[in-house]
Amino acid sequence: MCLIIDTAGRLHNKKGLMDELSKIRNVMQKVVPDAPHEVLLVLDGSTGQNAFEQARQFVAATNVNELAITKLDGTAKGGVVIGISDQFKIPVKYIGLGEGINDLQVFHKKEFVESLFGE
Repeated sequence: MCLIIDTAGRLHNKKGLMDELSKIRNVMQKVVPDAPHEVLLVLDGSTGQNAFEQARQFVAATNVNELAITKLDGTAKGGVVIGISDQFKIPVKYIGLGEGINDLQVFHKKEFVESLFGE
């Protein structure tokens, strides 16, 4: 079973909607007791501190256990990747390096660090 909920990055500041998101998890657990197995939070890597606040709110509401950070092809260079993953102890699973479907890639820590400090 797979459930995809697209919040468009604006849900975290609406308490009622965040409560509804938590209820979805509870309903899923009635059908599959240990659900959800994967909660992937997708964050815009160019939003800086707003991405931290989004992560804080979604982690509290949904028990996020994996991250995908998008828009790392811009000037942000992914500072939020390290900070959010470290602060919330959530691994990064994917990174987005562009607009196309093939631009979403599996995250490789070593390659990412090398790209930050490489030539």
